[in-house]
Amino acid sequence: MRRIARSFIPWVGGKGKLLWLIRKLAPPWYPRFIDVFGGSGTVTLSRPIIFEKENINTLESDSEILITLLGAFAQSESESISANVRWGKRQAMREGKVSIQYKKLYGFQRGVDRKPEIIPEQAKIVAEIYRRYLAGASYRMIQDWLQEEQIPNTSGKPEWSIHGIRSILTNEKYCGDVLCQKTFTQDCISKKVVRNTGQLPMYLIQNHHEGIVDRKTFDAVQAEMARRNAGKSPSKKTAPTGRTTYTSKYALSERLVCGECGTLYRRCTWSNRGKKRVVWRCVSRLDYGTKYCHASPSLDEERLQKSILTALSSVMSQKDTLIRRITGAMELELVSVPGQPLSLADIERRLEEIGAETRRIVAEAAQEGNGEEYTDRLKALVNEAAALKKKRADIQTQSQTNSQALQRMEDAAATLSQEAMELTQWDESLIRQLVDTVKVISAEKIVVCLRGGVEIEQDML
Repeated sequence: MRRIARSFIPWVGGKGKLLWLIRKLAPPWYPRFIDVFGGSGTVTLSRPIIFEKENINTLESDSEILITLLGAFAQSESESISANVRWGKRQAMREGKVSIQYKKLYGFQRGVDRKPEIIPEQAKIVAEIYRRYLAGASYRMIQDWLQEEQIPNTSGKPEWSIHGIRSILTNEKYCGDVLCQKTFTQDCISKKVVRNTGQLPMYLIQNHHEGIVDRKTFDAVQAEMARRNAGKSPSKKTAPTGRTTYTSKYALSERLVCGECGTLYRRCTWSNRGKKRVVWRCVSRLDYGTKYCHASPSLDEERLQKSILTALSSVMSQKDTLIRRITGAMELELVSVPGQPLSLADIERRLEEIGAETRRIVAEAAQEGNGEEYTDRLKALVNEAAALKKKRADIQTQSQTNSQALQRMEDAAATLSQEAMELTQWDESLIRQLVDTVKVISAEKIVVCLRGGVEIEQDML
């Protein structure tokens, strides 16, 4: 293209001259530029242009329509070739054949079998990123840690972006799977790449290669990510929880709840005569005064932390009993959903039977040439299949919810078994792992709810 740009000859018009230059200086590119510019259009030229291969002279009256037709044929050919290429790639996806870009895939390199091979040094960093995120760290905190430690990224520079960290946490390749067709090219002319949000089928290949983190950890990160995003709101005024985004600096920012209005508490710093005092206040009281929340107290941070630690220490002395209670709650989560006598396997089996029966009825109706008597039977089968599919979706949703709850309970039980009998120092990470919510009943009483459903009433110290 640089050669074309330098070959400037005076002319009157626009498209025609550019097409002439492309035809003379870069013949292989000519059909592609015809696609883009759609022929010569209405152009007045100071000299005739002769397309030798097509035998077209622009001074002739029918030249413009011929160029337009040639452009249409070239575009049709490009679309046909593009459709064939797309079909071939999708067939390969169905068969489990994938092409992975390793240039920006941190922690992996191409192996001898053309599958991802783990890079041990980078794999440790990936595992630590997952661990820190589950412990409550935000993207920004993980980014600061990576840059402070001067850990190189995929390009070898110690510079990390929020997008890159989020990509590591959401990429299924780190647990050994590959999801194909997450994006697609909209058309062969504009070459615009669009994210696949349901327009086309995706293909998930499980256990494609050895993962850096296990699937349970990967699923736990996705559940935690969904939990953090669930409380987001575009503005404080419309935020039902009193916050607009996930806050990771203080564990109580998303756990301390007003017992009167259900809104979260916010950390505030009061200054009086040069002395600063940190307190926690109901967000509704801060934003609206006493309009919705009338009597929520302001709590001194030091007293609040001591009270929560005392509540945790009171159960740590009986942590074996507490672990058994959490384990019992886990067993309850595993109980089948009431009113769901069919398992997923039973539903799949029945759907296959319905499909076979539907095909048989359609064939009979086609043979006899009269489909009216089969309409009611087909309608009943379609309704049954729709009900079964809905039931299958409900069971899968319930199963996913149960698995996420089980993961949180397992983490809480593991943390309890590792901690000392008495907690004396405030640890933000530990509070995130053990405490689900802290409800403020009054200025002198709180209720600490642990993961697993255990509640502890505690007087403020």
